[in-house]
Amino acid sequence: MSTRTPTPLFHENVVPLRLSMPVAATQGTLALDLQPRLDPPSPPAGDLRRRREVDGWAHRFVQAVVEIVGGDRPTSQLVRHTSRDVYADLERRAQLVARVGGHVPGVARVQPVRPRVVSVHSSFVTADVAETSAHVRYGQRSRAVAARFERRSTRWVCTAVEFA
Repeated sequence: MSTRTPTPLFHENVVPLRLSMPVAATQGTLALDLQPRLDPPSPPAGDLRRRREVDGWAHRFVQAVVEIVGGDRPTSQLVRHTSRDVYADLERRAQLVARVGGHVPGVARVQPVRPRVVSVHSSFVTADVAETSAHVRYGQRSRAVAARFERRSTRWVCTAVEFA
């Protein structure tokens, strides 16, 4: 029967280092205006117009996307407005839904309840890049769709889309 001595947590030659840190009487302060705003901040004139334009375009785009994925529209309707990756993803999703539902995607209306885009909110990352979120209703169920749009020459192109 062998008895082992427990190994110490610290090596015998190691001395713990404790630096004395002075505690500041006052911490640094930031120049904050703590008075409440009485009026909401107003966006620059061109920003609001452009945001409404992008919201309207994104609303129509997301409506088409959810109809494509559900099998009601052909994917080819959005070929000019999507990147290759987004187009391939939409095509794959439409094929998967069609396989489960036993129909051909994009030939005729197959969804029992038509999806409806309830709201769209856009945010500009740069002047030529916008990210949007959309609330989509399928009867009593809700879903979210997020998309990223980039302006390429004269039109917006969807470069990313996520479903939740």
